Amino acid sequence: MHYTALEAMRKKNLAAYGADLGPRQPVPYRGEENGTDLKSAALRFLDQRCVGLRFDPAREKEEQMTGCYLGMSLSANQIPYNMQMDIDRLCLKNELAKFIDSGVAEDAYTVYYSYLEMFMGEFCHSQNMVELLSEFESNASSLLMKHRDHYSHSVYVFALGLAIYDMNPAFRKTFCDFYNLSGGPEDPASAAFFLENWGLTSLFHDIGYPFEIPFEQVLAYFEVDAKKRGSGSLYMAYHDVDRFISIGEADGAALARLYGREFATVEELLAFGIARHLGKAYGITEQKLLDVIRSKPTHPEKNGYYMDHAFFSAVRLYRELVTVRPADRLTAVQIDALTAIMLHNSMYKFAIAFYKDEEKHKEPFRAELHPLAWLLMLCDELQCWDRTAYGRNSRTELHPMSAEFDFSGPSISAVYYFDVEEREKIEAWQKEYDTWKLAKDGSKAPRLKDYSDMAAEEERFRTDIESIVSLDDFPLRVSVALRPVNRKIKHTWLSSSNFLHIYDFAVALNARYSYQGREDEVSVKQLEDDFNTLSLEYKLLNINQVRNFARYLNAIDCFYTDRPVDFDILLEFTPEMTSVFAPMEHARWVRDHQQAGWLPGNEYETLPVSGDEENARKALREQLRRHKLTLHDDATDAEIFAHYETLPPEEQGKDYLPFNSMLKLLRKYDGLRIYRLGRD
Repeated sequence: MHYTALEAMRKKNLAAYGADLGPRQPVPYRGEENGTDLKSAALRFLDQRCVGLRFDPAREKEEQMTGCYLGMSLSANQIPYNMQMDIDRLCLKNELAKFIDSGVAEDAYTVYYSYLEMFMGEFCHSQNMVELLSEFESNASSLLMKHRDHYSHSVYVFALGLAIYDMNPAFRKTFCDFYNLSGGPEDPASAAFFLENWGLTSLFHDIGYPFEIPFEQVLAYFEVDAKKRGSGSLYMAYHDVDRFISIGEADGAALARLYGREFATVEELLAFGIARHLGKAYGITEQKLLDVIRSKPTHPEKNGYYMDHAFFSAVRLYRELVTVRPADRLTAVQIDALTAIMLHNSMYKFAIAFYKDEEKHKEPFRAELHPLAWLLMLCDELQCWDRTAYGRNSRTELHPMSAEFDFSGPSISAVYYFDVEEREKIEAWQKEYDTWKLAKDGSKAPRLKDYSDMAAEEERFRTDIESIVSLDDFPLRVSVALRPVNRKIKHTWLSSSNFLHIYDFAVALNARYSYQGREDEVSVKQLEDDFNTLSLEYKLLNINQVRNFARYLNAIDCFYTDRPVDFDILLEFTPEMTSVFAPMEHARWVRDHQQAGWLPGNEYETLPVSGDEENARKALREQLRRHKLTLHDDATDAEIFAHYETLPPEEQGKDYLPFNSMLKLLRKYDGLRIYRLGRD
């Protein structure tokens, strides 16, 4: 019983009603309980290691004393607070499962959303931090010579870290020893501590790319070939960064209480944080580190004519932490997350360990020095599959399209799969490589990145990782294989927009019943306030409906976009249109409820309740997690659609008026509109 608050609610309902009505324990994904692959291990970490995640004993005691629940579901005070925390954890797990299956940015979005809601407060406060990275990459990176996705990449990195923590007892012990976690490696509190701080490190380690991309654009435009950078290159630098890097008075006081010394800038804080963990092991001083860090935004010529996004990621995340959270909540492990991010790109490789310099090269990074940094560098290197190529050269290179991992034992075994349609390119490289081996003329081996780095005898991919991070206790085995591309998992439809509009769309969708006929009277702030009265589960139900709207609109020859296009705007849905996509939406709704542990049943409509009957019955539905419109887990798609046809019209969702209200509410937001493919 991994969801203990759900189990406590089940026992309470059993005692009250004399029947086992729920809620039930969620059904695990296939292979999750014992599997050693990436998906199984990552989901098992959330399911089994994080029992009691974010539980609050004080609120539980208050509920027992007052008889009033403090948890939020469809509205406030419907369920116990800890039950809400169990459901939140299940939401994060389910969204991560969807992402691992598809790898698409829209599924990455809901993982970010869940994490931010759970650990950083309401998503809207941190919306721009994560959404602008994806938008900047997709819109600006095609002008670069080399660039690949970092948005979905970061969620894959997050999943890899969860899997390694779950499967590798040596890393669990190292992490818990480093942070003196009293419960030890098997304690759920230790796993919860890891989840929050690993999420902070992994999910936001690349948010500084919008600073690096313009630098690379200028360089690529001037040089055409980005490999030829050096003296004479035309490049940009960032100056007047004082406000960006400054530490405010209240935050400085919090840091002084934490470390017993004052810091004027984030640069000073990062240099101190890195030196305290790595200074002795690598013989580098805090002042030397500070000099390197200070040069990152202002003097790229001192850094090989590269702009280090890691610097901007660390500073941007610091600004988010002190803005969203009170200053006195700054913790040493949060600072460790910032230093891990600062180290992960070029700082450690070229300014500390000199990993490609035969004379100056120092030992690979050991996990016990800084486990968050070690894990980030390892997972960042391993995650090279299924990354959208934006750059002009990147689109022509050969990168793995998928990967399978086995984390059993102390080792990590990775099989990277390449598109079988690229066989001719691979065979041509193999022939050239075999010729080079026979020649033994001292020339460089021919490469077909990333395939050659994994398939050639030199095993460059693996040996590069081993020269960066120590894998003495974590043997890595890498192999390659070919398979056909499975494009169906990408859910690609004509509709598209930037992620800034997914949240807006969901807010408008949520309000479609509340403001019919009064759309002009309600403000955007009121719509968002209404949305934020929902629990994470119900927010995600709206967001996932929005994400499926591309499929629904495709079925009625419509699409949405935030770009100006020469098509007629859809001003209203017709009954015929809603009758097409309503059954599709019902099927999605059923599947989401099944995975969230809901059961079919209408007992909440018939059992005795006290007080305001309407609200009491709504609360009872949430406490039982039973719904008359859902079905058992083993229901087929055909059975779900057949069940839909038996529902009365008011339950089928065919009413087009609420969706027309949604269209009017959408107009309150800039950009996103729905268009018709046909013309009048």
